[in-house]
Amino acid sequence: MKKSGLSVLAMGLCLFILTTAFSQAQEDIQKHPSCKYCGMDRKQFAHSRMLIEYDDASTVGTCSIHCAAVDLALHIDKTPTAVRVGDYNAKTLIDAEKAFWVIGGKKMGVMTKRAKWAFDKKEDAEKFVKENSGENATFDVVMKAAYEDMYADTKMIRERRKMKKMEKMEHKHN
Repeated sequence: MKKSGLSVLAMGLCLFILTTAFSQAQEDIQKHPSCKYCGMDRKQFAHSRMLIEYDDASTVGTCSIHCAAVDLALHIDKTPTAVRVGDYNAKTLIDAEKAFWVIGGKKMGVMTKRAKWAFDKKEDAEKFVKENSGENATFDVVMKAAYEDMYADTKMIRERRKMKKMEKMEHKHN
């Protein structure tokens, strides 16, 4: 009887820890439900979302590294104290500087033509590259790529939004 009681207690404790960890991992989505720059739903893009914490205790939540790069450029006088990104598979926030990044590949990126994905585990990033192509990269390389891609990505986003607007107008007239 004692062993089964301990097993139930251990299982309950594990469930509590997992539930607490999951709810804490999702707190950033509750605090920042949509991207400050493009309005996209951060829960829907949990696999690419980012959270930046600055030295003045302010935080910003974005849908992607593209929008995070916009924020970092606009707030050049603020120092980031933590930059976290959604793990592509688990959708939990991980340290962006310690993440294993993949640039490019077959999967369409979020707010970018050249995708940029983060993984908590090296083997997950390697598996992604095997299945979808792309290149392994560091956070610095990925941030540089985000800035290099900024013009083309912004142009692509504008064109998509223009097309959607035109489609809406056509549906209203039909």
